[in-house]
Amino acid sequence: MEESIQPRKQRKFRYNAPMHARRKMVSVHISGELRAKLNTGKRSIPARKGDRVKIMRGERKGQTGKVMEVDLSSLKIYVEGASERNAKGVEKLVPFDPSNLLLVEGEFIKDRLAAIGRSKNRPKQAAKK
Repeated sequence: MEESIQPRKQRKFRYNAPMHARRKMVSVHISGELRAKLNTGKRSIPARKGDRVKIMRGERKGQTGKVMEVDLSSLKIYVEGASERNAKGVEKLVPFDPSNLLLVEGEFIKDRLAAIGRSKNRPKQAAKK
């Protein structure tokens, strides 16, 4: 089955996507240093609570913080330290789109390492002399 490139059908898929498909939609790019450390060519991975991310866009650009919550229903990520007061004066975390974040460090054990290991475009190793 061929998938459509029509924007309306793309939006419809995102709005009606099941939770297991939404998991991939909250993927954040992996920083260059972390990619080199993990020895992977994989560009992005789904965000998890506890990951350290850097904000790349907006008025909080450059700030880093820990992921406090990954909201699959709204496809947003909440970062520790990025909050603002609402009209009632209550501090609330600001939601971020995953495309505006960069994964700086995270816990890579078992299933996550396996996902990174499945990367088809692994960087080439330097030839030993």
